[in-house]
Amino acid sequence: IADQHFAPTDVSAAALRAEAVPENGIYVTGNTVIDALHWVTAKIETRPELAAGLSKYEARFAGKRIIGVTTHRRENFGEGMENIASALSAIAARDDVAIIFPVHLNPNVRKVMDARLGTHPNIAMIEPLDYPHFARLLAISHIMLTDSGGVQEEAPALGKPVLVMRDTTERPEGVTAGTAKLVGTDKDRIISEIFTLLDDEAAYSTMARAHNPFGDGKAAIRIAGLVADACR
Repeated sequence: IADQHFAPTDVSAAALRAEAVPENGIYVTGNTVIDALHWVTAKIETRPELAAGLSKYEARFAGKRIIGVTTHRRENFGEGMENIASALSAIAARDDVAIIFPVHLNPNVRKVMDARLGTHPNIAMIEPLDYPHFARLLAISHIMLTDSGGVQEEAPALGKPVLVMRDTTERPEGVTAGTAKLVGTDKDRIISEIFTLLDDEAAYSTMARAHNPFGDGKAAIRIAGLVADACR
């Protein structure tokens, strides 16, 4: 029943057309989540206390490249989580790397990670973060390793490559653009892809500098303008 449809990407707009939404009601604006990310990171620059909870980990891991990790997908429970834990342990064995891992509250995640990674000196397993702290984690991370959907959109907005621990994604735009890569939950594949980004400057730069297809931080301005025009 909507008259205006604000699609975050061209792929989303194509899905609307496939649902027989009239072309003159479809606008590709980018995703407002990128607006929110840029807004909060700018706030943190002037008010660092908003994300002060991470400062002790920044100090602890000074001089190391930080890998931010999130995982919670039900499809990865069991063997997948065990494989992820094994991969993280191997990655964190490097002297030049540290992992900051906000651990999901689900016991299918927490039990595995606590048992396998709880005492590793290069891994900080922390409680889930509020948005300012999570935005700060994105900003200080060299790479994001995740099975989350939102991170696939947000991390590239800050120039951070995303390795996705899934075999498919509802956000194929990132894979096509080169900001994200599907690595599944195979231990050796995760380790290999992380090490490639750590050791191959060209490979890292290719992902870090790829155009983020999910927006430029101006989606809300576009949407507000289109709504105002329609109301005149």
